[in-house]
Amino acid sequence: MNDDGIALLRLTEVPVEAVHALLNDTRSHRHLPLAAPVSVEQAAAWVRDKDAQWGQYGYGPWAITVNGRLVGWGGFQREDGGADFALVLHHADWGLGRSLYRVMLERGFTEFGFDAVTIGLPYSRDATVPLARFGFQPDGETSYGGIAFRPALAS
Repeated sequence: MNDDGIALLRLTEVPVEAVHALLNDTRSHRHLPLAAPVSVEQAAAWVRDKDAQWGQYGYGPWAITVNGRLVGWGGFQREDGGADFALVLHHADWGLGRSLYRVMLERGFTEFGFDAVTIGLPYSRDATVPLARFGFQPDGETSYGGIAFRPALAS
């Protein structure tokens, strides 16, 4: 993807200091109940773990940049045997979400050949109506790390 200066890159292609700053964006943490402050070393380990999914599954999360500046991360992660979509943007860049959802989901269904994709929403985020526009329907409840999430499924 490279529209309006937006690029999807491997997380290893951006400076770990930029990832560290993104992971410590406290305004975004209110919608990330599993988030906690991390050190640069922890951010580097997180990048390695996320990037390893590309080798394991043939897909994984991307670093999202605009004109070379890291604005977020997102893409597909393996959860419960299928592809789970995540999108985390720096609070100053939340307005990019809609266009990124479209492009990233299209790549998931066409380039990666997914039949279905899930997304886990924390209860702080009521995005049911916007996600329905992208074909997601509520799919019960699940928990990660002891925190309840509302999964939604698109196929």
